[in-house]
Amino acid sequence: MKKFVEENFDAMLKDLYDLVKHNSVFAQDEKPFGKENRNVLDEALRMMNEKGFETNNVDYYAGYGQIGQGDKTIGIVCHLDVVPAGDGWDSDPFELTIRNNHAYGRGVSDDKGAAVASMYAMKYLKDTNYPLKKKVRLILGCNEETGSRCVEYYVNKCGHPDMGFTPDASFPGIYAEKGIIGGLLKGKSSKILKIEGGEARNIVCKQVKCELLKDSFNIEKFETYLKENNIKYELDVTNNINVVVHGVAAHGASPELGINAINYLFEALYCADINDEFVDFMHKYIGLDLNGVKMGFDSLKDDATWTTCNLGIIKKDNDLINITVDIRFPIKTHIENCKELLNKVRSDNCEFEFVNGIEPIYFDQDSPMVKAMIKAYQDVTGDLKSKMIAIGGGTYAKEVNNIIAFGCGFDKEEDNIHNANESLSLDNFKKQVLIYIEAIKNLNEV
Repeated sequence: MKKFVEENFDAMLKDLYDLVKHNSVFAQDEKPFGKENRNVLDEALRMMNEKGFETNNVDYYAGYGQIGQGDKTIGIVCHLDVVPAGDGWDSDPFELTIRNNHAYGRGVSDDKGAAVASMYAMKYLKDTNYPLKKKVRLILGCNEETGSRCVEYYVNKCGHPDMGFTPDASFPGIYAEKGIIGGLLKGKSSKILKIEGGEARNIVCKQVKCELLKDSFNIEKFETYLKENNIKYELDVTNNINVVVHGVAAHGASPELGINAINYLFEALYCADINDEFVDFMHKYIGLDLNGVKMGFDSLKDDATWTTCNLGIIKKDNDLINITVDIRFPIKTHIENCKELLNKVRSDNCEFEFVNGIEPIYFDQDSPMVKAMIKAYQDVTGDLKSKMIAIGGGTYAKEVNNIIAFGCGFDKEEDNIHNANESLSLDNFKKQVLIYIEAIKNLNEV
């Protein structure tokens, strides 16, 4: 198998290059998810067709390539869409760049690299005529980052696989995923004239721009607060007060890995005596709290997981400020428990608005399917110590039955997912293929 990977590695990199070149962020220029998502799916289907897979385009919501035969299907579910590139890159995010034994580009780890690695695991089994008793189907969605309507459509049209995995998290696997709530903090402000910032609900906001009424707060206290917290900012008081606060982006499931510009802006304004209802509302229920404690979520934590709360996008429209909120809640609770807390997050002109929610999921680590995948990881890596974990990130396992998140990241790999300079270790790229080959073999016997 290692010889196969080495012989095909240049082709793997070429295929990854051809996927990364597409800026497949959600867009509305062409249905269902934008022209570039249509183009990247066409590209992936072409690759799989050239490798001899049976392919199908599911109305540009998703597509798949398939090998093998039998009554049951092993599903491998990846996504081809990406989050916005943002700035701060050392190279073009949409041109695969190799340096320091790493590949750089938007999507190399989330999740285009895993899609390519899965293709080559299937190619190995097909080229070696491995006796498959089940169909193996690589399902590629185009809307994972903005709602997963892709696989919802796919499942309604094609059904669920009988077993399998989504390589969109980490090894040796994910036995549980927190629930997710999307919502809005919304309200009126008499002092904030304009405000905007953020890239996506599930990305820590790294910059917010705000225009405020002149003489509406104590500028000295405002600056002191930001300086004491090592927050970068710019301030202009020529007409009204214009301020830009800078943070650090990170995945919304782990907001502690970033610095949220929205949180710090509002706390600085509160400490600067602005006397504004929306600022007071934000201080009372959010502040710098990343775990929903001020909203009461501390009461829902369990021995394995806890709540995270991320502020993603902020904008003022028609006198109303809206902030998108991404809440990841513990695996042993339910959406209704969370709603009871969120219904209390309100003042006269400000409130939390529930938009959508997904319940947590849990897998028995002693089930034959899960054990088959753990064994594949252990046999390839020799790592018998690492354990499956529970995560705050949401994967396709929440929408597609009978699959777990398995790969593609490795412990201690700095991949900068959802941040500038997203990367993929070339050694780990090769290792992914070997693990997926063994996983498919093992699932073939379940």
